[in-house]
Amino acid sequence: MNSPAPETTVCAESARPDKTPAEATTIAPFALNELSLGNVRIGFPVVQAALSGYSDLPMRVIARRHSASYTICEVMLDQFLLSLTKREKTRHFLDIADEEHPVGGQLMGAEPEQFSAGALKLVEAGFDVIDVNFGCPVKKVLGRCRGGFHLSQPAVAIEILRRTRDVVPDHIPVTVKMRRGMDDTPESREQFFEILDGAIDAGLAGVTVHGRTVMQRYIGPSRWAFLKEVKEHVGDRLKILGSGDLFAAADGLEMMRQTGIDGVTIARGAIGNPWIFQQSRALAAGEPLPAPPTIAEQATVMREHFALCEETYTVQRAPLLMRKFCIKYSQSHPSYREVRMAFTRLRSREEFEAALEQHYSVDGPGQYVPRELHGSQEEC
Repeated sequence: MNSPAPETTVCAESARPDKTPAEATTIAPFALNELSLGNVRIGFPVVQAALSGYSDLPMRVIARRHSASYTICEVMLDQFLLSLTKREKTRHFLDIADEEHPVGGQLMGAEPEQFSAGALKLVEAGFDVIDVNFGCPVKKVLGRCRGGFHLSQPAVAIEILRRTRDVVPDHIPVTVKMRRGMDDTPESREQFFEILDGAIDAGLAGVTVHGRTVMQRYIGPSRWAFLKEVKEHVGDRLKILGSGDLFAAADGLEMMRQTGIDGVTIARGAIGNPWIFQQSRALAAGEPLPAPPTIAEQATVMREHFALCEETYTVQRAPLLMRKFCIKYSQSHPSYREVRMAFTRLRSREEFEAALEQHYSVDGPGQYVPRELHGSQEEC
């Protein structure tokens, strides 16, 4: 077991969720504790969320190298895990780099029995934390009684949590990702808190709460006030992490200051922007917000990410898989509209290098990612 986590005081510049980093204002100091989940010490409480189709090994390693204290693998279906083989095309799903511990594996499914069996697959792969997904709002997921659908059936949801906790070894924490309900009806609210209390009874170590409902998906603001209510409800019995509208380095600190939660998970705000973790640490230490990465620094990290992608997936597959990441990286370039187009049809390492030569060969200042550029990547 780890010793009690130390406490630091935050005095940082921050931005409200509806503001850009350029409009940052000063926030009052507040106590910021290091984060632990069960006996797994995380440290700095700003971590990278699970992102469907994004948070693979290369993205997670890049985030860790840029000061993310903890990352979560993209969500995997229990049925997929149970049928997973060591074939070259699929083996990467369970790959974990030595340098990325602690790392969480996220699981989604419909039936309690398969759920627990899938959890064991993640344990065998070496994940340090097992995270259950009750938050995905994607229609095809809901239609198959997975993800956020479980928020509408508390008895089944709690049974999944109990079975998962029972089958996972005691030293490995189990957590769950939830939204604030299926919708904003009183019934959904009651169901949320029933599952939350069930998570405590089942022995879970933490809950990540997205401040939107399942039906809301990514439309409208995330309700941070609900996170405060959740934390007040559980007190010290459970670690609460918040999610939703965290696009700038100061946003996560502001969410913790406003709500009293134990940590935050950066989702869409971290795609192509691993610098957000270093920036958050600087602000938490009372330092000025670091400048955005220069054009040369961006190119260096993109090449590093590309090389990791080649190692993980093969040289042939890497360019197609890197296309979506390069498009996101381009948003830190001051001429991002033009740069983005250079990556939309990326098919080879040569085309990647040609784009860097054209747009990144002359160094200069970068930019913070404009808030309006954050699209609707599926954060499951």
